[in-house]
Amino acid sequence: MPVVRDALTAALTWPKSALLIQSENPFFTQELTMADVAFVVTTIAIFALVAFIAKGVAKL
Repeated sequence: MPVVRDALTAALTWPKSALLIQSENPFFTQELTMADVAFVVTTIAIFALVAFIAKGVAKL
């Protein structure tokens, strides 16, 4: 039983931020946000290009 109690105590004292990415760079969150924006913009551009090509092929 002490093993279970030790495991429970360890789980309750686990730091909440241990699962989050931590960095000493204060702009790390902004960098992740800009990466997300770049991904969304790139994805939209690729779909627009595919739609443009499909429209051109349909006219043939």
